[in-house]
Amino acid sequence: MSLPKPVMRGLLGKRLRFHLPIAFTLSLAAAIAFKYTVTEPRKQAYADFYKQYDATKEFNAMREAGIFESVRPSGE
Repeated sequence: MSLPKPVMRGLLGKRLRFHLPIAFTLSLAAAIAFKYTVTEPRKQAYADFYKQYDATKEFNAMREAGIFESVRPSGE
């Protein structure tokens, strides 16, 4: 009694027909999950930040703190 020969002809195509749709579905699910768990909250956080951001006020605060070398504080 011997072991039967493994079927090698068409093995790659047979395995690809099984694994390719699974890989495609999982990658699509991962991309959608990343979009809605990472990028959308990040975009919303940026939008919320810049709704109330005042660049002039921030510049004046940094100027008063002496961060800039080429800009004098308004008191001098």
